[in-house]
Amino acid sequence: MGTGCMTASKYFLFLLNLIFFLLGGVILGFGLWLLLDNQSFIVIINNSTDVKVACYVLISVGAFSMLLGLFGCLGAIFQIKCLLGLYFTCLLVILVAQIAAGVLVYLQKEKVNEQMSKIVDKVLGSYAGNSSRTEQAWDLIQKKMQCCGWMGQEDWNNNAVILNSSQLLFPCSCQNLTLTVQNRSDSGFCEAQTPDWPVYNVGCSASVENWLITNIGVVLGICLTVALIELLGMILSICLCRNVGTDYSKVPRF
Repeated sequence: MGTGCMTASKYFLFLLNLIFFLLGGVILGFGLWLLLDNQSFIVIINNSTDVKVACYVLISVGAFSMLLGLFGCLGAIFQIKCLLGLYFTCLLVILVAQIAAGVLVYLQKEKVNEQMSKIVDKVLGSYAGNSSRTEQAWDLIQKKMQCCGWMGQEDWNNNAVILNSSQLLFPCSCQNLTLTVQNRSDSGFCEAQTPDWPVYNVGCSASVENWLITNIGVVLGICLTVALIELLGMILSICLCRNVGTDYSKVPRF
């Protein structure tokens, strides 16, 4: 490889690893958002151990990607052969792991949907109107998405408070203001005048699933971009590694 090509490959690899470092930071930030956010549906499904594990995996992958990007930048600029070889090996392992994880998630999507439905049923059954983080998140979802329950308002029929009350109660965040103006609360329970609740007649599953698909699309887009950068990084790193001499006296000393 000529000197000009070596120089171009070196700086192009440095640029790729800089992008790789930044995208790792995005994945790390997304994992932290999933773990700490209290204003969306994530609060509901955070009760699942699998979801928490997925959050920690994203955080770990993001942090490792940032560290690997840093190593790639150093190896490219200083042309350290052993570091370039280690960088290539790590990229290969990560790429294979990403493909395996993608296939696993695709094959388990039905199980994920089933588990999500069970989590929501548990939340609705234990809802007490005491404004906990989970209850606030669900109230916000029903109000903003103008829906009631998961598949429909019937999902609230197993709620302990509604079952044990002598009044005709319904969740306030479900109320359709075009049908009633008596109750203005956004949380807890409201009293209905008739057995027909003045609530939205659609469930939240479709809206929530669209929200999740939108966010998953963002994550998949980021992962695909990272995978392409990894592939280019592997090609450039192995080319540099094969053309860099083994004279370690040229390695900068600080």
